[in-house]
Amino acid sequence: MIDVVQFIIGGLLIVAGLFILIMSVLGVYKFKYVLNRMHAAAMGDTLGILFVLGGLAVMSGLSALSLKLLLTIVMLWLTSPVSSHLIGRLEVNTNSDEEKHYEEVRH
Repeated sequence: MIDVVQFIIGGLLIVAGLFILIMSVLGVYKFKYVLNRMHAAAMGDTLGILFVLGGLAVMSGLSALSLKLLLTIVMLWLTSPVSSHLIGRLEVNTNSDEEKHYEEVRH
């Protein structure tokens, strides 16, 4: 009985994570400005990976594998926002067409 509950909860978490990741991909293709695209990708992969790996950890039960998955989640939650912030800062500092972008948004 507990195995069935673990499987259902883990499956729901994986499906939710895949839905978030698909929405993130659609956001990357929908937005035109690079910082908007980057934000959609960074937010989507952080939350999507949390749900997918969390679902896999629930499915594996209390084991060394679930501990490794939880440590992977923690590592990704620490590194993904920092790396996307640095990439965004690089884009802002090196963007020469910034004036053109803001002119298009106003009209």
